[in-house]
Amino acid sequence: MMNSLTRNQVRSFVIHLVLFIVLALWMVPQIYMLSIGLRTPAQAFAPSLVTWPVTFDNFVTVIRDNPLSRIFLNSLIVTVATVAIVVAISSLFAFACAVLRLRGTIFIYTALLTTLMVPLASLVLPLAILLKNFGWINTYIGLIMPYAALGVPFAMVILKAFMEDSPQELFEAARVDGCTPWQTYWHVALPLVRPALVFVTIWQFIVTWNEFFLALIVLTKAEMKTLTIVPMQYSGLYMANPGALFAILTLIALPLIFLYVLVQRAFVRGLLAGAVKG
Repeated sequence: MMNSLTRNQVRSFVIHLVLFIVLALWMVPQIYMLSIGLRTPAQAFAPSLVTWPVTFDNFVTVIRDNPLSRIFLNSLIVTVATVAIVVAISSLFAFACAVLRLRGTIFIYTALLTTLMVPLASLVLPLAILLKNFGWINTYIGLIMPYAALGVPFAMVILKAFMEDSPQELFEAARVDGCTPWQTYWHVALPLVRPALVFVTIWQFIVTWNEFFLALIVLTKAEMKTLTIVPMQYSGLYMANPGALFAILTLIALPLIFLYVLVQRAFVRGLLAGAVKG
């Protein structure tokens, strides 16, 4: 009994030690990013992880030189709208494909799967021409629609798999009770795949919030900038003082860190929910 207890304690200690080391390695870049943002220009290139004294001048410079409230709002509008469209369209299509089994959905599903193999860089020029013809350059919709189009295939794959693994008897019972397809979707399908919906929502939020390449092409006016574009001006203008650059990078990362801390349990549950069937 004691030997078994000792082995369990040693195993638990080793697991926690490994997890602590992994956490420490993951935190080093984050701490270094914040540390450079809090340094004076003379200390910017010091090899130490933490330097003294600490200054908030870099954050003051970033806040003074940029309308951060408008920029945050731009990023939030684009991200929230994209997430809403992706979740709505992908869940409806997954329901039509996995539950209703409508004719033609398998062909559409296969066609959408092929888009996952296309790199974003190869789509930038065609998208830029298309958005210019639509008059969507420097508009929210010019980012929201491409982001949603790129996000739907991945979300659709996740939600379709979850709906196919859900008890089909529940959908049959809903039909027998007289539920319309919309009622079955809203009251049966969505609650069953709630972990997947949480995962897709968080994943799409992170991907959209951090996207840079397409935003750089579509948004050219200062008032339409999203957060990921702001560091570009500091990488050129403040190269001698990287503190301002890392200060804005810290401000970009903070919302995502807070979001993940708040919803990490739901994110992990959604990520692992499909690992166990039956």
